Amino acid sequence: MLNVAVKAARAAGAIINRAALDVEAVRVSTKQTNDFVTEVDHAAEAAIIETLLTAYPGHGILAEESGSEHGAKDSEFIWIIDPLDGTTNFIHGFPIYCVSIALAVRGKIEQAVVYDPTRNDIYSASKGRGAYLNDRRIRVAKRTRLQECLISTGFPYRPGDKLKPYLHMLGEVISQCAGVRRPGAAALDLAYVAAGHSDGFFEPGLQPWDVAAGSLLVTEAGGLIGNFTGEADFLHQGECVAGNPRIYGQLVATLGKYSKFAGAGDKATVRQALQEDATANPSAGATLSDVKTTLKAKKARLPAARNTGPQETH
Repeated sequence: MLNVAVKAARAAGAIINRAALDVEAVRVSTKQTNDFVTEVDHAAEAAIIETLLTAYPGHGILAEESGSEHGAKDSEFIWIIDPLDGTTNFIHGFPIYCVSIALAVRGKIEQAVVYDPTRNDIYSASKGRGAYLNDRRIRVAKRTRLQECLISTGFPYRPGDKLKPYLHMLGEVISQCAGVRRPGAAALDLAYVAAGHSDGFFEPGLQPWDVAAGSLLVTEAGGLIGNFTGEADFLHQGECVAGNPRIYGQLVATLGKYSKFAGAGDKATVRQALQEDATANPSAGATLSDVKTTLKAKKARLPAARNTGPQETH
């Protein structure tokens, strides 16, 4: 089954690489604000589904673009697919995007492939058999202190995303680690954690197809993954944090109070911090029209400039 998943990922990658040669010609549509889909997403997804269902016609499908439209509806075997994770990067020619394919058996991820078509890198894992980058076994990084670590994340970008709590969360992590990166493709972020390229990852608002394959890569590489409070059953909860066991624990200690599953006391602490921030920075949430109005008012209060004639320059 892993070999079939790799075959499907490569088929999708070939479509993506051909389109990347003339990305300006790719038709783009908008699912919602800042959430794009291209004809390449649809073509890559179709190629993946065809490959998987040809080999396993009795399996189910959960895909980003077509949902559960294809495959068996009552199967214990569900393929979870993101045909092009990092679409915004792709349409700008920014070469950080990937194909993500995972197989869930009775709700547990057992096979995973993340394919980076720009570098021709296959990250793969089978439950209990380790994680690999191409033919090389990979392990999470060995750093044990958060202040030495490189952490990746994803910024809120959709309407309704809770930007201000996220910025507080990001500020805490930035102050505790060596650096933060925002590559723009969660599946690849998790593959990088598994390979030790980064030490940890966190992001709110993710969907199952964003993290299913990457989650198995991380655990098979010796890491931990869960929601912000550290619970392992995170796939459908919209919260994800990952890292080696020591770094994972330190990230959970920082991020737990921002979880939707946090206790009442932690939520109250976050609300108070947001209120204090709003009081200290009253213009932080101002709109552009608010700023223009303020500037006009200030300009009206300034004394009129006196015309003293041309000034001599030196």
